Amino acid sequence: MIIKQTRRHFAVKVFVQVFLIIFIFSAPLVSYAAVFRDSLGRNVAIPFVPKRIISLAPNITEMIFFLGLGERLVGVTRFSYFPKEAQEKPKVGVYTDVNIEKIVTLSPDLVIATADGNKKEDVEMLKEAGIPVYVVNPRKVHQVLDTIERLGTICGVPDRAKHLVNCLRERVTKVMKAVRHRERPLILLVINVKPLISVNKSTIHHDIIQFAGGRNMTGDQPITYPTINMEEVIKKGPDAIIISSMERKGEFEKARKEWFLWPTLPAVQKGRVYLIDSDLIDRPAPRIITGLEEMAKLIHPEIEWGSICGPPSIPLYRD
Repeated sequence: MIIKQTRRHFAVKVFVQVFLIIFIFSAPLVSYAAVFRDSLGRNVAIPFVPKRIISLAPNITEMIFFLGLGERLVGVTRFSYFPKEAQEKPKVGVYTDVNIEKIVTLSPDLVIATADGNKKEDVEMLKEAGIPVYVVNPRKVHQVLDTIERLGTICGVPDRAKHLVNCLRERVTKVMKAVRHRERPLILLVINVKPLISVNKSTIHHDIIQFAGGRNMTGDQPITYPTINMEEVIKKGPDAIIISSMERKGEFEKARKEWFLWPTLPAVQKGRVYLIDSDLIDRPAPRIITGLEEMAKLIHPEIEWGSICGPPSIPLYRD
């Protein structure tokens, strides 16, 4: 197995080197290169406004489409299914195992990677091929918004990005103002049913719960995604239980109903066991703001949300 992996790595490296030689002799001369500092602290030189972009993670794909630049995407990873137009783009593997040869042959002038999943050696290999690779790493709500704005600047649409991000920031502010003086219920967020897994304070989920006016029951756990038992749940007594659902075939509805077998829990006594679409809270992408609004509605159903959280705006920009 090691020998096969070594041979594959060598073959990819040779392929990249050959392509680089062709690229150097065929690429147009440029007189200016903007330099951007990425999330790894690397200075990334981007010689011109990128027109052929490859996204190495689904949340990055969503950001590029949100900026109205979907037509510039020439490659995405396999689970980039939102918006639906992303499904039509060429696939370059999954974000944890990208296809270097495919990426190189698509001739991108910018690859956008994520520190949370993409392999460092893949980033280095693309860099060796002369392809600028900008790495992002949004882990909090404000970091998602900052990343969108930064990508807008890199892609030559800073005003557009600022306008769109300001709209998202206004929605966050509206939610936070609405819950500011409310009692903060204790929330158990379930991201996996069997075993029972939740999140600690280092996650974007924790951020969402806090902004939505709740308290994360497992926020102080030392492990990012802690496995918890029913004894702990009973002891802490969450006021609401929210299950992050990735399925649409009734399995999570069944899991929701199973909580009612524990009638001593405050959340069960109040009938406050809910499902939430995992796509809205798991991916650090623009839809995270919709996830925040949905979380706030579940945590504080007593608030009249109709006038506070209207339908999210859809960018109409096109290149």
